[in-house]
Amino acid sequence: MMDLEKNFQKKILKNGLTIIFEKRNVPVVSVALAVRAGGINEDVSEKGISHFIEHMLYKGTKTRTSKQIAEEIEKNGGELNGFTSEEVTGYYCKMPSKHLNIALEVLTDIVKNSVFDEKEIEKERKVILEEIKMYKDNPQMHSISEIQKLLYTGTLGINLAGTSETLASFNRKKITEKFKQIYEPNNFILCVIGDAEFEQIIKFAEKNFGDQKSKIPKQKFELKNENKIEEREGVDQANLVFAYHVPIADDDKCYAAKVLSSLMAGGMSSRLFEEIREKRNLAYAVSGDSYINRNFAYNFIYIGTMKENIELVKKIIFDEFEKVSVQLNEKELKEVKEKLIGNYQISMEDSGTQMINLLASEIQGEAKDFYEYEKNISKVKLKDVKELASRFKENHSFFALVPKGKK
Repeated sequence: MMDLEKNFQKKILKNGLTIIFEKRNVPVVSVALAVRAGGINEDVSEKGISHFIEHMLYKGTKTRTSKQIAEEIEKNGGELNGFTSEEVTGYYCKMPSKHLNIALEVLTDIVKNSVFDEKEIEKERKVILEEIKMYKDNPQMHSISEIQKLLYTGTLGINLAGTSETLASFNRKKITEKFKQIYEPNNFILCVIGDAEFEQIIKFAEKNFGDQKSKIPKQKFELKNENKIEEREGVDQANLVFAYHVPIADDDKCYAAKVLSSLMAGGMSSRLFEEIREKRNLAYAVSGDSYINRNFAYNFIYIGTMKENIELVKKIIFDEFEKVSVQLNEKELKEVKEKLIGNYQISMEDSGTQMINLLASEIQGEAKDFYEYEKNISKVKLKDVKELASRFKENHSFFALVPKGKK
């Protein structure tokens, strides 16, 4: 698996379009077309428009209906999907490699020629409102999405899918203007993983994308730390989320943040899982992750517990971070590094996951840096992990969704 870097190639075309390729000798290709823009590039009054556009791009082009878009991929054994994040919006499919051209043609068609039919806009508005409601109705999902609002001002403090108010303001004119502003060749990344030829991909991109360029707007935001407790009828347990600011992707210390996240709440061998669930039976769910991006970064911890245990759980978390800041040793650090490196190696096995890995790495700075992950994790210093842990108490935000009226 470690030889994959030898099979990696990258080219930036004259029009600014970036092509990322990793050759594999398996008869499958994973293909993505992504734009270097997402929620972070939206004004607060238009939050959710990138996500809305992502939904609309499957709803028909000048030459294909929404049914034809899906059928052309699925009848050839493929699957089609998309995603929106704060820093990137992507459209991707996985296909037998002999149908690479179909994947490229369909993805290119939707990002260039979508028609944004008025009736489809109204349908998707309802679909996204339901999606927002579904997230809100799920206590864990809601709690994890709420924490970002307590860490940042501005557009990062608003749900990625937007609000009922912003969604109501999206008409065809506004959507098409945003689409034209963002969806130009210099903002695109074309990523292909699998059994294909690099030159064939370059030729396709040069033939099908023009020279138009546009500048993606940047929005200002500030870091903050706030706490919030929300009460709700019908919730059977307290859903707690702790989050803390960490170094962003272009800072080498972001790898220390990944180590700390895994050490504290990364699976059943983590400190908090062991202490809160195994030793004390205070919670069933204990999990966490790092959300490290080019412009902002934080680690979060999720705990599902009973309302009467909140203060005790908080104390345990503060105590564990304090212990790590003082007592963490090289042996425990090495064990966490081994776990992260193992997870990294497994993540490269599937071409679809690897496509997302390389896309994320390109958005954060440089795609090929992904292959340096093992080396960068290995280089993490004990003192850097301890220092990040020592800042937790002053540097964290806290959100709790709790049962209404219960003690």
